[in-house]
Amino acid sequence: MILAGDIGGTHTRLALFDGDPHEPLALAIYPSRKHAGLEEIVAAFLAEHPAEIDCACFDVAGPVRNGRVKTTNLPWIVDARQVADTIGLPSIELVNDLVATAYGIAELTTADLETLNRGDPSIGGNLAVIAAGTGLGEAGLIWNGECYHVVASEGSHSDFGPRSALQVELYTFLARDSHVSYEDVCSGIGLVTLYRFLRERSRTEEPAWLADAIRDGDGPATISSAGLTGRDPVCAEALDLMVSIYGAEAGNVALRLLATGGIYVGGGIAPHILPKLRQRTFLDSLAAKGRFRAMLEQIPVHVILNEHAGLFGAARIARREPPHGHRADLAR
Repeated sequence: MILAGDIGGTHTRLALFDGDPHEPLALAIYPSRKHAGLEEIVAAFLAEHPAEIDCACFDVAGPVRNGRVKTTNLPWIVDARQVADTIGLPSIELVNDLVATAYGIAELTTADLETLNRGDPSIGGNLAVIAAGTGLGEAGLIWNGECYHVVASEGSHSDFGPRSALQVELYTFLARDSHVSYEDVCSGIGLVTLYRFLRERSRTEEPAWLADAIRDGDGPATISSAGLTGRDPVCAEALDLMVSIYGAEAGNVALRLLATGGIYVGGGIAPHILPKLRQRTFLDSLAAKGRFRAMLEQIPVHVILNEHAGLFGAARIARREPPHGHRADLAR
């Protein structure tokens, strides 16, 4: 029996697997910030779903070092030994969340993906994964001629590179306080930041209904919804700006990794803003790299629709299965 966990800044997902990852024996989702740490959530899950666990793997949003993670967007330290003790195992696997998503691609079906750009899949080569949720994650799958090797990354914390006069203004606005990263402007956290910047810049009063919804609910979801429907023009501008930055950074990752085999867009935000991603802004921003535009336009781009891709990958890692045995294993 496999226990797999996907730990993000907003939600923690735990599942028991014994076969098809699309049919877990048990699955539960917990609000991360309402718990003191992962051990508390694991104990609650196993109390509700008792099982004899053979192996376990958890993916966490943050860099894994010596079996420990100081989570990027949670006040937690996750220690593999302490989690293993909670389960009653001698050891567990602890990996970065985008590493698990990269492994999870092998378990995805065509129904789990939406293709934004078909490109030329026959070229093959390395793959890139980029995922905006509470924060922004990135990873790569390097093709060695026979199989893929997953490479973890914290590239989303690299310097944000403005690409327009508006983005220079945004950078100047944010740089007054600290270093400005891509995660700061391309994530759930980032969408709220963009909205605040544009609201102040517009010199327009925030509608009472919007202020209440952001204060009392999910700020990123509220802003993206109001942007998609056009109910608030500042929300619409914030969403457009984030989609442009998202596409540009996806292109940056593709260049760094030479990801001619494909780009997979994961995370919780993409499935909810598909109408925007289907428009040209995302792909145009991705490909706008001067002399490399033609190459980038040939790269397949897929949105991961299944929110459990990280769980699938964690289960695959726990089973000691490779990310992909061959290019033919990739979801079409």
